[in-house]
Amino acid sequence: MSEDKTPVKVIAEIGCNHKGDLEIAKELIRVAAHVCKADIAKFQKRHNRELLTPEQYDTPHPVPENAYGDTYGAHREFLEMDTDQHKELIQCCEENGIAYSTSVWDLTSAKEMAGLNPPLLKIPSATNQHYDLQGYLCENYAGEIHVSTGMSTGQEIVDLVNFYAERGRAKDLVVYSCTSGYPVAFEDICLFEIRNLMEKFGATVKGIGFSGHHLGISADVAALAVGRAMEADGKGKFTHIERHFTLDRTWKGTDHAASLEPDGLRRLCRDLKNVDMALAYKGQDILPVEQVQRDKLKWVKEEHASAAE
Repeated sequence: MSEDKTPVKVIAEIGCNHKGDLEIAKELIRVAAHVCKADIAKFQKRHNRELLTPEQYDTPHPVPENAYGDTYGAHREFLEMDTDQHKELIQCCEENGIAYSTSVWDLTSAKEMAGLNPPLLKIPSATNQHYDLQGYLCENYAGEIHVSTGMSTGQEIVDLVNFYAERGRAKDLVVYSCTSGYPVAFEDICLFEIRNLMEKFGATVKGIGFSGHHLGISADVAALAVGRAMEADGKGKFTHIERHFTLDRTWKGTDHAASLEPDGLRRLCRDLKNVDMALAYKGQDILPVEQVQRDKLKWVKEEHASAAE
């Protein structure tokens, strides 16, 4: 990797794949850090009574086999970590050399998590039009703010970036290309949306990222190539790749099927690092590795002409 190319950071999106168990959450951190070599472990924070209407809270989960409670609200409460537990997760991340982050889904959660002062907070696609939430972060949180753009129109994304620019926070903003689905079919990943975001906003925001909910890791490597190509053309920085992460894809819950298991995330981190080194122009016509072969194998017109004389 060239000295002026900042490594793309890999986010292990643990979310609620811990099944409401703090010890499983900590094990996910340890595995993401030491086995997979990811850069960031990310969770979710929701204040469910604020986020959901009473009807939504009291309605049964739409997929009963994934439910951890009799109602959707009870299900979400079972999976929720409180602020003190998030403090423990932050300490666990520090002990294992991986950065902590969390998505905040509502204003109360934004206030609670901003108070913990993590290096970055994420706005999920579902609430990227919640401007009271984002306005609070702009005024009260100094770290990076990352926002996904799934389920969003082009105009909504323009309005979103303008919101941060007007508040002097665009250079703290990372915008993610994202298709919201669990899992997403390959034809719906639409990797060239990374190009669109970088062309439109690359010069304005801190970075552009990719949040994937697909199967396998090939699309992530392609996303890296698209982002780095735009970066080489001066269209901003491609900075993050985010994937859902679990210890077991067969566990009960909505996100596990669209998540990577430890070996998948390990291979993703490995492949992104290796491919990123390959995404470069030659620094000279004949590389040192080629010169050795050229001296042995290359047919050179001038040398053959001299031999003929």
